[in-house]
Amino acid sequence: MIPAARKLFNQQFSEQKYYDFIKDLDQQFNYKIPFRVAESPVFVGREFRDKLLKAADDIIDFIVRPDFKSLMSGAIPPQMYVPGEDDHTLFIALDFAVCTEKGNSELVPRLIEMQGFPSLFGYQDYLGNKFREHYNIPGNLGFHFGESSEYYWKQLRNAIVGSHHPENVILLEIDPTKQNTYIDFLVTKHHLGIEPVHLGDLILRGKKLFYKKEGVEIPVHRIYNRVIFDELLAKPDLKSDFHLTEEVDVEWAGHPNWFFYISKYTMPFLTSDAVPECKFLSDYSVLPPDLENYVLKPLFSFSGSGVIFNLTQSDIHNIPIHERSNFLLQRKVNYEPVIQAPDGLVKTEIRLLFLWDKDVVRPKLITNLARLSRGEMIGVKFNKDKTWVGGSVCFVEN
Repeated sequence: MIPAARKLFNQQFSEQKYYDFIKDLDQQFNYKIPFRVAESPVFVGREFRDKLLKAADDIIDFIVRPDFKSLMSGAIPPQMYVPGEDDHTLFIALDFAVCTEKGNSELVPRLIEMQGFPSLFGYQDYLGNKFREHYNIPGNLGFHFGESSEYYWKQLRNAIVGSHHPENVILLEIDPTKQNTYIDFLVTKHHLGIEPVHLGDLILRGKKLFYKKEGVEIPVHRIYNRVIFDELLAKPDLKSDFHLTEEVDVEWAGHPNWFFYISKYTMPFLTSDAVPECKFLSDYSVLPPDLENYVLKPLFSFSGSGVIFNLTQSDIHNIPIHERSNFLLQRKVNYEPVIQAPDGLVKTEIRLLFLWDKDVVRPKLITNLARLSRGEMIGVKFNKDKTWVGGSVCFVEN
């Protein structure tokens, strides 16, 4: 979206250069990244940057309301409530599609998803710096909104490790080495010194948690939580001393309840030009006559699972009335292809990533993530066997 930066990048690009770039990404941690890394970053100029920031501020205004948690009280299924929640989330991710509206060519951000949950904070710094190593990218563009990587990691260390020794802080996940996001865990361990630990390997004694490191039991004082309840529920046979819903003597770096409080459930409560029309399915007495212009989303799913994009009346009628409160109807947005690839234009979504420190009034935007797509939607299943698609990062004009 910055023509000069796009031209400069594309002039440098070649398939061999992309191959070398991916090889370098895989080599540093001796780990082959399993998801597709896009060929290019996204270049965001000041004008669109300011639109993104305004859209995010509108949404953050609602999240920081003193009555926010009470308004979101219906978001957490009772069987998934975790004791010891804090006053506000530590992490926020806001996903915006780059769009145009009908009859207008002006680019605008439109909210697609939101999460009170950490994203690829470690990997995004790694990826952004690798793009800089392999390509000449103008110095007035950055991916941490004007801050250095050194200061970025200082902020993450304060938020995730806090006052504890890194050995007593763990990154908690289900089978972390088997997750597509394992590269993020490796980068995080490299910078913060915290171990990725499998939920089933935790040892519970009373209300104390321990993990084993080189055969020695280490007490856990703080958990950087990366466990997603949807995945946990899909593994009923998982053997574990500790269940997330138990009360234990630990601090949470990202309390699990915020995964629900800030989620698809939140979107019908938002009023902003940047938020497409969005309602709980149970709130419709009469369905919209133009269902083809809506997407059906289950509240309790992750990474696009269960979403119906080409919606019909029968899709709605197949959902029992008593379950309709667990679904959203969200009006489709018009993704505008804006990334110039060698063989055409590509769509993009931009995820803004925030930290909300304990004693401050509002969360702080610290980095971003981008995804490129040629399909109907951003997800992998819509982009098989395509190029210039996948995960990336935005370089934003300062």
